[in-house]
Amino acid sequence: MDLLSAAGRLMIVSDLDLTMVDHEDPENLSLLRFNALWEACYRQDSLLVYSSGRSPASYKKLRKNRPLLTPDITIMSVGTEIMYGESMVRDDEWERYLNQRWNRDIVMEETSETAQRPLKVSFFVKKDVASKVMKALAEQLEKHGLEVKIVYSSGMALDILPKGAGKGQALLYLFKKFHGNVPVHTLVCGDSGNDAELFGVPGVYGVMVSNAQEELLQWFAENAKDNPNLIHATERCASGIIQAIGHFSLGPNVSPRDITDFQKCKLDIFNPSYEVVKFYLLYERWQRAEVEKSEQYMENLKLIFYPAGIFVHPSGVERSMHQFIDEMGKSYGSKRRMQYHIWLDRVSSAQIGSDTWLVKFDKWESSGKERHCCLTMVLLSSTV
Repeated sequence: MDLLSAAGRLMIVSDLDLTMVDHEDPENLSLLRFNALWEACYRQDSLLVYSSGRSPASYKKLRKNRPLLTPDITIMSVGTEIMYGESMVRDDEWERYLNQRWNRDIVMEETSETAQRPLKVSFFVKKDVASKVMKALAEQLEKHGLEVKIVYSSGMALDILPKGAGKGQALLYLFKKFHGNVPVHTLVCGDSGNDAELFGVPGVYGVMVSNAQEELLQWFAENAKDNPNLIHATERCASGIIQAIGHFSLGPNVSPRDITDFQKCKLDIFNPSYEVVKFYLLYERWQRAEVEKSEQYMENLKLIFYPAGIFVHPSGVERSMHQFIDEMGKSYGSKRRMQYHIWLDRVSSAQIGSDTWLVKFDKWESSGKERHCCLTMVLLSSTV
């Protein structure tokens, strides 16, 4: 894969439910903070990997309901399925490897379960009997000559996998596919028992989010409490991931969403991705009436952004950035007191002149349950 030939400076490997996604956060503010930071500062030269117990179909359903960014790699079904890119191209080599000494039919017979993944059988078990059930299953399946791994997480979910599977084993497999060109830093992130083996991968940094499950905290106390490369964050979910980036000094850790005055916070080096993320955050705040409505504010916007900037609509129509700012005045407060947010995904930039960049991205807008996406291109100049 091309993305494995240029691994970059940072790879984040994160669980989804209650790690990247906070199901107790109806406005997804923690996730939106992470999105702004990633697209502004990391998308161009780093890798985003989701490692989840969800099936591909369940993952796609989650993406329809939450503002998740497009990852470079998805590891699904507790490390039994690996897929690449937006189109989710399957890694058949990984699945052929896992199929050795694995017989799904026998596992299904022993557990009486249906509607499972080809390389994962799952069911719910009460916490007070989980250890007993796991021991009995391991003994029974061993009699059939199967080599399996049994993982318990979230105080209820029990997964039976091929012995060589799991989130940690899938990450080690990816490291081998980098052929020595591994990312400068890797940060693994989780909240439950099926994330534990991620933290055991040599050389990685790890963060357990503040809302981590009991079984993961117990694993930490027994196995890694003195590991300086692993922390238990004080922030929930995606905010805990941002906290870990700062704690381990892995790169920029201030989300543009946390900046109140962009005029007082400019980068030393021109960054086209940062500029477009910044612009749309200000546009969101204008629509929500979270900034002062004044001519001076509009003039300040023009001072922040580059006068040669041009928006290119998908239809091909071009508008100058200053013209767009002038038109913003008519929409002030149109989304006041609404759950209205803008986030950018797949931001990429290419320098097409000595001081000119072409920036492409998916611009998402949500207002309540409505969501819209538009492919957008912007021309930016670094000269004022």
